[in-house]
Amino acid sequence: MISVLELIAYCSISAMLALLVMVLGIAVSMPTIDRWSKRYFIVFFSLLVLCVCVCLLDTIFYHNPDFAAEGKAIVFFEGLLLSALVPMPTILLLHYCGETCRDSKLFRSVTALWLVYFILQNITNFTDWFYVVTPENDFFRTPFFPLLMLPLAIGMFLNTAGLIRRRKKLAMRHFVAFLIYSLPLTVFLGIHMFFDITLILFLGVGICALSMCSIIISNQIIHHYLQQREIAHQRASVMMLQMRPHFIYNTMMSIYYLCKQDADKAQQVTLDFTTYLRKNFTAIASEKTVPFKDELEHTRAYLAVEQAQHEDMLYVDYDTQHVGFSVPPLTLQPLVENAVKHSLDPNGDPLHIYVKTRLTEAGSEIIVENNGLDYQPANDSLPHTALSNIEQRLSMMCRGTLTIAPREGGGTIVRVTIPQAKL
Repeated sequence: MISVLELIAYCSISAMLALLVMVLGIAVSMPTIDRWSKRYFIVFFSLLVLCVCVCLLDTIFYHNPDFAAEGKAIVFFEGLLLSALVPMPTILLLHYCGETCRDSKLFRSVTALWLVYFILQNITNFTDWFYVVTPENDFFRTPFFPLLMLPLAIGMFLNTAGLIRRRKKLAMRHFVAFLIYSLPLTVFLGIHMFFDITLILFLGVGICALSMCSIIISNQIIHHYLQQREIAHQRASVMMLQMRPHFIYNTMMSIYYLCKQDADKAQQVTLDFTTYLRKNFTAIASEKTVPFKDELEHTRAYLAVEQAQHEDMLYVDYDTQHVGFSVPPLTLQPLVENAVKHSLDPNGDPLHIYVKTRLTEAGSEIIVENNGLDYQPANDSLPHTALSNIEQRLSMMCRGTLTIAPREGGGTIVRVTIPQAKL
């Protein structure tokens, strides 16, 4: 008849085994994980799976006299596999810190302590110095049992100290995961030296598994984020490289005719167009946020060129005293270009564009208004690719937001909000 405690033990170990097998499967199948990390996590979680399997056998055969010899072997391998929890994080820690195991004093010290434990554990096969497995398959500690566990406890203490020392070399998510791994296991090993509480070790194994799993998942999240950011940047680059051919053609023809009609104006349009092109190519190369005043200069140059081509049909008002913030490149200019492209009608009323900035409790705001056509939400037949790209880059690069709404009196109002940077 299985007791309640045995049932709890079976359920706990089975749940632990299922969790480890699942995480091992993730490590094996994850396509974006690098080769070194894949090999490391496969080895690490394979050892944990073997360790839990041995613990399950120990639970099944414990107190059964028919398996006394097997019980002693199980206890030996159980202790050996559990000891792998000490040197394994050292290897990963040094890898993330850009250090090699061969040249690391920490790795040599932890490995030496593990070898001492390995030797002592092998001695238990021939002596009763540290623990005894009776003919009835019962496990008893001797007063010297703490000496057996001491090398592992010291090894984990060195790991924790080495982690704290290298904290500035690690990403915060990695530091927290290693800390969750090291501190509890160090404490649990200290408790296990003097108190026979098997549940403590199971709990330690679970925490170690979850902390390593968190490293895999966080690495995947960061990789996905960077991948999406790169995709958004490439979309922006393609968008700017595919500048409207007729805009370039019309600009060059305007400069051509202005050279005879108004040389000074032709020079100014040439300068504005050059500024516009230079800012375009600079924005394509940029992968970080840029000062808003640079984006504003880009926009002014673009609108000046458009105004030269559509005289008396395009008017622009600026209220941009607040410029002390940064935005993703190609944020403002595509917004006003979108307004010109969709709302300027040579046969209709003049288009008025208003560019404003202000500082609010929510952060810095950019407001672009026009009195042209009312904004139409995107659908499958009329996607707003440029606006979606801006919205995606705002969210990823500076936690910004973009909202679009009809303007009172006709037209469209676009509002960009950039949260204030945390000090």
